[in-house]
Amino acid sequence: MITLNVDLGERSYPIFIGQDLLNDKSLIPPYISGRQIVIVTNETIAPLYLDKVLTLFSDYQCETVILPDGEVYKTYDGILPIIDRLMEKKFDRRVTLIALGGGVIGDMTGYAAAIYRRGVNFIQIPTTLLAQVDSSVGGKTGVNHPLGKNMIGAFHQPKCVLADTSTLNTLDDRQLSAGLAEVIKYALINSSSFFNWLGSNMSALNNRDPDALAYAIEFSCQDKANVVAADEREEGQRALLNLGHTFGHAIETGLGYGNCLHGEAVAIGMAMAADLSVRHGWIDTTVQQQIITLIEQANLPTQVPVVHGVRISVQKFIELMAGDKKVLDGQLHLVLMDALGSSFITSDFDTEKLNQTLHAFATA
Repeated sequence: MITLNVDLGERSYPIFIGQDLLNDKSLIPPYISGRQIVIVTNETIAPLYLDKVLTLFSDYQCETVILPDGEVYKTYDGILPIIDRLMEKKFDRRVTLIALGGGVIGDMTGYAAAIYRRGVNFIQIPTTLLAQVDSSVGGKTGVNHPLGKNMIGAFHQPKCVLADTSTLNTLDDRQLSAGLAEVIKYALINSSSFFNWLGSNMSALNNRDPDALAYAIEFSCQDKANVVAADEREEGQRALLNLGHTFGHAIETGLGYGNCLHGEAVAIGMAMAADLSVRHGWIDTTVQQQIITLIEQANLPTQVPVVHGVRISVQKFIELMAGDKKVLDGQLHLVLMDALGSSFITSDFDTEKLNQTLHAFATA
């Protein structure tokens, strides 16, 4: 087992990474302050892991909430069953919510924990690669709005994160690839050596080699832990973690939540960021092709799809990006690249070049 630490002073917490951690009854109890627990999961994960997790808490007053599976349910109304259960059982401020599932469950459970009684504890047990390498760490919680992804939420840190890599054995190939998009993101932000490692080990990752996955998860989590410790509330450099996300969120919203997985949209967004960086002369086409090749090796898309006849126009891209969280004082901030493994945040980009990129990727 690997143990990392997110250093936030009194609110610091560990990330446990390893195989078969759900069999270890000693890991989570030290991070539970009361005797009341609500496990939140979904209809896909519950048959696989809920019973195993329940055995960890046989001595607690434990309730479960099983939500429908999918990004389309990540709404304010979608978290009400969690709040309803807490209210019905009259659970107090010492209750601990446990998120058992992927990024959607983690975001929804964390947000419910942030707003119930003005904030109660929660724990992340991520079961997808995307959640294990990214969304379970850092305290971003929230739900979607029809006009924008993750626009309703709160920063609310978990008490611990338990990433049992054996749960990835039940993950379908598409979801595995979606998680690899976030792994690639960390390489593009600040590590050309990790980018090269990914190029040499992508086949092993696609084939779920446990050692390769463990290293990729450890690297990604350590990188995010460092960034979060330095900039918890995204007032500066934490925004680098949004590489590909401003474009990606527009794609997810524009196509309808759930029609394009988050990781798939981020992969396309990284391809768009590379395209815009080339147009500014900040990277050359050789670097761009290396990026595209790695994304494709992870079995991820690099072009905006047409889903059920739904297309995204240039105008729609512009409208959705204008409502993104990275708009400050009316200016859109993008994460772009100036070398392989080096990214930066800027609002000083040529809008005509942005329009050229949007025209190159838009489908209508």
